[in-house]
Amino acid sequence: MVLLSELNFDLPLRNPVIIFSLVLFIILFAPIVFNKIKVPPIIGLILAGIIIGPYGLNLLLRDSSIVLFGTVGLLYIMFTAGLEIDLEEFKKNQVKSLVFGIFTFIVPITLGTAAAFYLLEFNIASSVLLASMFASHTLLAYPITSRYGINRIRSVTLTIGGTIITDILALLVLAAIVGMYKGDISSAFWIRLAVSSIVFAAIVIFVFPLIARWFFKKFDDNISQYIFVLAIVFLGSFLAEVAGLEAIIGAFLSGLAINRFIPHSSPLMNRIEFVGNALFIPFFLIGVGMLVDFSVLFKGIGALKVAAVMIVMAVIGKFLAAWLTQKTFRLSQDERQMIFGLSNARVGATLAVVLVGYNVILGETPSGVPIRLLNEDVLNGTILMILVTCTISSFTVEKVSAKMALLENEAAETPEGDPDERILISLAYPETVNDLVDLAFLIKPHKSKAPVYALHVRDEQDTSESKQSAGKKMMEKVIKHAAATDNHIVPLTRFDVNISNGIIYTIKEHNITDVIIGLHHLAHEGNAFFGPLTERILEKTSESIFIYKVAQPVNTLKRIVTAVPPKAEFELGFQQWFDRVKTIARETGLPLFIYATAATAKELQQLNENNKTPLTIVFEPFENWEEFLIFSREVKQDDLFIIISSRKGYLSYNSETEKLPKYLTKYFVRNSYIILYPQQTEDTADPNLKPLEENVELIDKAGDSVKSIFNPDEDNSKNKA
Repeated sequence: MVLLSELNFDLPLRNPVIIFSLVLFIILFAPIVFNKIKVPPIIGLILAGIIIGPYGLNLLLRDSSIVLFGTVGLLYIMFTAGLEIDLEEFKKNQVKSLVFGIFTFIVPITLGTAAAFYLLEFNIASSVLLASMFASHTLLAYPITSRYGINRIRSVTLTIGGTIITDILALLVLAAIVGMYKGDISSAFWIRLAVSSIVFAAIVIFVFPLIARWFFKKFDDNISQYIFVLAIVFLGSFLAEVAGLEAIIGAFLSGLAINRFIPHSSPLMNRIEFVGNALFIPFFLIGVGMLVDFSVLFKGIGALKVAAVMIVMAVIGKFLAAWLTQKTFRLSQDERQMIFGLSNARVGATLAVVLVGYNVILGETPSGVPIRLLNEDVLNGTILMILVTCTISSFTVEKVSAKMALLENEAAETPEGDPDERILISLAYPETVNDLVDLAFLIKPHKSKAPVYALHVRDEQDTSESKQSAGKKMMEKVIKHAAATDNHIVPLTRFDVNISNGIIYTIKEHNITDVIIGLHHLAHEGNAFFGPLTERILEKTSESIFIYKVAQPVNTLKRIVTAVPPKAEFELGFQQWFDRVKTIARETGLPLFIYATAATAKELQQLNENNKTPLTIVFEPFENWEEFLIFSREVKQDDLFIIISSRKGYLSYNSETEKLPKYLTKYFVRNSYIILYPQQTEDTADPNLKPLEENVELIDKAGDSVKSIFNPDEDNSKNKA
């Protein structure tokens, strides 16, 4: 037994167990305590770092362990920014990001250079270097947007892109000025920097995705996948440093490179966010607080003057950049506030600039005092600037995030689709459970509160313990997997003498709109392809049915190819299935290709353009389903093939779909595919048409009437019907 007197409690603390315990309690309680006085959690952790740091109570030193965890936290913020970004939104706003990046670099560096040269009387090199600190910024408040669920909106995406641009330019200024004093600046220097940067970017953007796709195909262990992601992040950060860039650039590009391999609703994404928000990012914030030394306020008027100029120029420069961006692209006032808030905090690149500038010694005074490129007043002023800008950033983003999230939620309460959408997963095989659950959460509308049900129907006549145990384990697996994605699933276990009847009755009782079924193990060409259970469900229900066959994890796919039958636009569930397919494309970040007739493609394009966030879709002409086998050439192994089918007796039914079992079992055995039967009701079917292709003329005559029923743009559509 160790006596209490034998433990070392001298300050600062040295015992690693006590240190780690203290930091964890700070991470736990600091946000709670400061939140009671309306201080954002981020600022609470920074203030806690000030209190326990070497310039406060001196409980902890900012030693190598704090620096290590803090560096990981900073890289984690940049990595998650690249990982969570909406690639579709990012592509649409790349010009805006470029313009903002230029604004947020030029405006602060121009104002800062003039202020340092005329007000602080620095030489031109020191003035430009000091101003580059105003131009760079850190996405310190980005976790706030994630917490409010608005991290994919336009203003956030735009700011993330601009951050990379301005930080790169600021660090290039640092390299140029330091190199000038060291005599390294020459044409060879710039050529070497350009070549190394291009090689670095090529490796991260083109090689990392290849490695990630291979790894996720081969390994499905949760721990291995998380360790792999961390390894990729730090490898990318290291390669950035080797290329002469800052590590945060590598972390962001690494997140961008593997973005599509980690769906936002996946268990892996949940683990990444959990570990970062629980450990690494709080360590970084505490480490930032430990840098702050309030004693600089009492070291003379020089330090206060430098700090005041730095803080004012830093804030004004970023505000003007956000204001110019707003006026250029006609953004809202809330979007301007979000851009300003996110881009105002300085930590990472700013510290790099000031420390390098402080360590560059230009000479000595007659008394032997070193003359530095950036003096001690600038170093102290930087620490105060970091505290003030981080505080302004956190309060601004917290306020505007709450407001924008409220507006988003109000818009989500009146979605374009049916507000009562409910998804049911029919479970049969333990090995397909995770894939079916993942698909359910992929097709679930974003921010929808619609419940997802998991159903296992047990034959009440089969009382064997093995069957009961298998069903119980399967349901436990469903609940565990859903919990890992931070989603809720409603488990349903039903006893029935007929399994298909059990599924059908559950659909009716719970008002299910979408049913997900795994393709059964013995699927082969002929009537046994779907099996009697699925055939009966299709016959007795009118809801959307997804029949899913998995060949590889969805996060390793490259494209979504969708085949749509003629006259699909006349079906009741036309918009519903289109919304589902778009949701899959958006959540996975995969490009969407749709093969359809000209008339159907026109309707789909119109629906897409009417949406608040239209998706980039490639439409390909496909008129004749007798030529279905062209898809054996068009659909690659890494594609998700979605086939929009139809029940017999409906307008979009095509007799060629009877050959699907033959085609799929012979030509698409290595592909993942979904056979999607849209919502259809008896009101849109003619019992005398089996199949309808035999009465093409009648279909054409009925087309206008059916279209008038389902076209909301036509006046008095109900009366016409």
